[in-house]
Amino acid sequence: MAPPAGDVSRELQESIRRALGRPRIHLLLRARLETKPRRLEERILVLTAWRLHLFSPTTPAKAEGSLSVLEIRCISATSPTQVRLDTERGPLALALATPAAAACLARELGAALGRALPCAPPVWTLPPAPPLDTSPTSESSASSGPSVCGGFSDTYAALCDYNGLSCREEVQWDVDTLYHAGERRCFDLRDFSHLESRELALAVAALGYNRWFRGLCCRDLRLSSEVQAQVLHAVRRSPALEELILDNVGLNTDFASRLAAALAAHPDPPLRCLELPRGPLGDKGLAALSQRFLGLPGGLRRLRLPHCGLGARGLAALGRALGANPAFRSALQLLDLGHNPGLLGSPHGADLFAFLAQPNALLHLDLASTDCALDVLFGALLHGCCSRLSYLNVAGNSFCHRKTREVPPTLQQFFCSTFALSHISLAGVRLPPDALRSLLQGLAANTHLSDLHLDLSGCELRSPGARVLEELLGGISAVGSLDLSDNGFDADLLTLVPALGRNKALKHLWLGKNFSVKARTLEEILHKLVQVIQEDDCSLQSLSVAESRLKARTCILVNALGSNACLTKVDLSGNLMEDMGAKMLAKALQINSTLRSLSWDRNNTTAVGFQDIARAMESNHTLTFMALPLCDLTAAYRSAPERTDTGWQQIQWCLLRNGRGPKVPPEQVLRLQRGIVTSTAEQGCCQGDVLQMLCRLSGRVQAAARGLRGHPGAQRDLAEAQELLREARNARALFPSLAALGPAGAGAGPLQLLLQGVAGDVAKAVDKELEVLLEALLGRAAELCPRATAAGVWPGGAWLGGAPRPRPPLPPGLAPGALLERAGEEIREQLGEVQLALVTSLTQAVVAELLRELRRVHQALAQHLQDPRSPQGQEPSNSTDEELGVDVDASTLQRHRRCCRRNRPPSAFMGQSEGLESPSPPRSSEGDPKPHPLAAPHSASLSPGARLQPQLRGISPPRSWQPRAGVGGASFPTDPAPSGTSDRSRQLPPPKPQRRQRAHSCDKADAGPGPGGGGT
Repeated sequence: MAPPAGDVSRELQESIRRALGRPRIHLLLRARLETKPRRLEERILVLTAWRLHLFSPTTPAKAEGSLSVLEIRCISATSPTQVRLDTERGPLALALATPAAAACLARELGAALGRALPCAPPVWTLPPAPPLDTSPTSESSASSGPSVCGGFSDTYAALCDYNGLSCREEVQWDVDTLYHAGERRCFDLRDFSHLESRELALAVAALGYNRWFRGLCCRDLRLSSEVQAQVLHAVRRSPALEELILDNVGLNTDFASRLAAALAAHPDPPLRCLELPRGPLGDKGLAALSQRFLGLPGGLRRLRLPHCGLGARGLAALGRALGANPAFRSALQLLDLGHNPGLLGSPHGADLFAFLAQPNALLHLDLASTDCALDVLFGALLHGCCSRLSYLNVAGNSFCHRKTREVPPTLQQFFCSTFALSHISLAGVRLPPDALRSLLQGLAANTHLSDLHLDLSGCELRSPGARVLEELLGGISAVGSLDLSDNGFDADLLTLVPALGRNKALKHLWLGKNFSVKARTLEEILHKLVQVIQEDDCSLQSLSVAESRLKARTCILVNALGSNACLTKVDLSGNLMEDMGAKMLAKALQINSTLRSLSWDRNNTTAVGFQDIARAMESNHTLTFMALPLCDLTAAYRSAPERTDTGWQQIQWCLLRNGRGPKVPPEQVLRLQRGIVTSTAEQGCCQGDVLQMLCRLSGRVQAAARGLRGHPGAQRDLAEAQELLREARNARALFPSLAALGPAGAGAGPLQLLLQGVAGDVAKAVDKELEVLLEALLGRAAELCPRATAAGVWPGGAWLGGAPRPRPPLPPGLAPGALLERAGEEIREQLGEVQLALVTSLTQAVVAELLRELRRVHQALAQHLQDPRSPQGQEPSNSTDEELGVDVDASTLQRHRRCCRRNRPPSAFMGQSEGLESPSPPRSSEGDPKPHPLAAPHSASLSPGARLQPQLRGISPPRSWQPRAGVGGASFPTDPAPSGTSDRSRQLPPPKPQRRQRAHSCDKADAGPGPGGGGT
């Protein structure tokens, strides 16, 4: 807190604290308020985190009004002792006692605005005076510097205060803990779907003033008009919002036009990724967006508009924009216009084909179900992105719009010339046999591709296609995954399956829905398939016969899995093999040692079958993944819940045993275990965060040192103070610097050389590695903070504070176990945990030593300030800042680290569901006393030319200034806030699975547009 509070009596200060209640006071000083021209009245100014309060100078204290810091437009000084605040309500003239008090008020208000709106330019102008202290240890810089996730929590709290809503601490906890620990730069609205519409809108509005978040994402969650308006506000104001992903969120029909207007209002829009799947854009919206695409200097990297109801006119506008802006040719890497029926079936697609025919940077192209003519498309791709394209989806289209049997040579040339293609889907395309031949001949001649995924499912190839595949597939080495399901091969599989086995480059094969033959023929086909997978040189790794309804004859294939040595993934879903098939599968699992993944749903399995599989899994130690058999599990649970639950729990336990994977990544462990991070989620002790305590104490020492410049008897203490302040600045980087210094930074240790030796020698190497690591940590700490680490912290000496050097014990038998199981990986993980423990102990010791030294130096400087010979006399008291009286040592910091992370605050949704009382919004201030007499009525929305736009349309700030009875002056009415309705996504319960029926996939219904809302 700023120092000027000595002229306010302690009794009045206590009365003000009781009147304010919970908020912490940042500034408290006496001032004179200009209520009328040339008439000044004495008031007490109190600054909390986000609000400036006016109190009467009498006891008991009476609040006469308050002002949110976000209402301030400009802070200026008409004289050294007078400060003028230009607010939304009008000017506010304040006369302070001294120039130092005026500068302190301006500095504190500017710091509060800097915390609330980190991306906004400064709003204060000061008279010619000593410049503000912007050093890293000054109070202003400590409070307004960059914090966790770009200061999102501060901005969100300030916006809640401005709009009169309670600040949800759970939102701050989620962002400061989950997003920070996971380094998640995309703000996902699904994490906060339980909030009310107005509360969610405030969280979105905070993104407009944040540089840390790079994206805004929401999928399958209906957004109200209020939230959509704030999304547009974030696009218009954010300096760093590069990604906007809104998938099936119920966008209004005019959202695309308003989005184009928001992009036009941004001076330099950073948007590089735009994804609006399943949104009602239409031709009008796409035309408006395409017009804005012309003005994007850097173009877009990703553009996804599937299921948007696009038409010919919108496509023409998009094609012209892509061709007219040269930035798209070098920037656009992903283009998805799929599932817009008839989009490319008209001549209006000529501009898009012209863009694709030019050299471009496309890597991912999705034109599925757009009525695209593939003969024209491949001709354009051959001249455009043939060498770069890696993903191509043209499923559900027609090969040619003209009735001709000729296949253009561009098809074979494209597949012969492509360099980077890894996935191509032609599912549902009726390929003529000649077109299939050209495709396969092009792939056979291509020597650059490998492991290509070729999807030919549902192409109705039948016997002519099977003959072409038998003839040409054996000589193709570029295809690694082949999907031939649902092609009506049937009896042709007798000759096609051996041909597939002759291709030694094929690793993944799908053959489902191709077995509609008689029983004898089906047995022959399955025996052929078993013969292929049992060959010694079989290259197949995964096989799918899903939805083939093989019934009891599935056991032919299942019995072969027991001794199979090549397949690692098998899909047997939808074959109705019942409990007998499950029993055979259980027997195969007991002896199989190569299978890693298994899918077997929709087989009419009962609790008996699940228990058979559970008993088999006790002997299987290699299967790590089993897809949830939801249909069979649900049906079995209805008839025998206890046995089904027991069997499935046993299966899950065995899978967990088999798949014990790596632990949390070291980077995430570092962020989660960091005990002194500046985070609202980790401020658990009474004095707040340790680093903030160090910053405040450093600011107090620096302020005292400035007051003693030129003092003849304080030069020695001033020099010591400067040295400690320099180490305090370095202490901010102490923890990350030490944590980044691993064994590699300390020099090459002998551990890697001895891993190939005897297990007993490895244990000695581990001890030596720890010694080397400890020496490196101590050396780096001494470089950054030499004074704090000077006494007894070097290797061989005592630890800081006289405590013994920490030596975290390693688990017994670690080295031999690591050699036998993972060859040293376990040791590296344990060393990382030991390093984190050492870094934490060393950092806490150094910070504790710095706090003690700074406190001692501050006391010495305070004694010099009491000397009448000092330039500024006695330092004013600071009755609201109590950090200086705290004596902190290393053990205190260690206890603080163990208990500082709080439990997550109760969710709003949990509070409603459990009948708990949710946090109440701020109380109405209609009975509050007198407002500022010169103020104008508060506007519910800012003017278009205003610098700040933090409020929401339809949400009025609290009326915190009201006229007092008997005193003249204008009142400040506010527009009543409409009773907003909370639009939430509602999901119907899933349909009950039915036995002995073929499962159908149900796409989620496209949500309709939300209620019409106001503009931004």
